[in-house]
Amino acid sequence: MGTIPRFNSPGQFDHFCKLVLRNEAINYAQELKRRRDHETVFSALPQAEMDKLSATDRYPSDSYVFSSYGCDLPIENELVAEAFASLSLRDQSILILHCVLDLTDKEIGWVMGLSRSAVQKRRTGTLKVLRSKLTALVPEGGD
Repeated sequence: MGTIPRFNSPGQFDHFCKLVLRNEAINYAQELKRRRDHETVFSALPQAEMDKLSATDRYPSDSYVFSSYGCDLPIENELVAEAFASLSLRDQSILILHCVLDLTDKEIGWVMGLSRSAVQKRRTGTLKVLRSKLTALVPEGGD
């Protein structure tokens, strides 16, 4: 805490009070200017910026979950989930381990009891099959 000022005359106290009030007014005006310079009202934001401020709730029931070796791969798009479900369980497992755990072909082969080259061949072939299925299902330029 600061020391309590002593005033020898009523004029000094009056001058001190005016000085404090003037400085508070200056501080308040500076704070208002800072807010004007750095803040924007929501009504002035463009729609692209407003879209960045929103959040979407995600629920487990909104996606299809594929599991393999204790890893889950949630897929929200129904067409992608249908195409993925049409794959064999072995191919699904390879893609889940590759996409979710980011395992190499050699590591996937070790987990599944396959050679690295067999995993690589199945993975690339399965991705081509998925790509062709989805290309056939989705119209040109679709989401």
